[in-house]
Amino acid sequence: MLKIRRGKWKLLARRRQRDVLCDVMLSARECATWLTLDELAKLTHYPPASISAQLRHLRKPQFGAFVVEKRSRTARHILRGEDFGIVWEYQLHRRVRRILGRKRRPRRGAARLAAPARACRNISGLAEER
Repeated sequence: MLKIRRGKWKLLARRRQRDVLCDVMLSARECATWLTLDELAKLTHYPPASISAQLRHLRKPQFGAFVVEKRSRTARHILRGEDFGIVWEYQLHRRVRRILGRKRRPRRGAARLAAPARACRNISGLAEER
């Protein structure tokens, strides 16, 4: 999107639908909240079908490889006419990367970086003796 400002063109960054949805879902995760497609549609003003597609994209490695958990919502009240069948709710969280079966070699500068830490311990030990 371009905007004219005092004779100059200024490029405005627009947030993608996927980024908005990701932010909403991660903030809901911090509150331990599960959201349905309808609730997400009301929060983001995007259609539920589009939100469902973006949740599928968030699972892909090139878009963050998030884990999208899905469960059915229990009906605690009488359902309205539009809420037929099972209502699904979603929660998003980051996938933890684990490298298994590989031992990492120590970095070259690791010994040099550890030396000042040993020196700090020696100095603090001397200070305690005095």
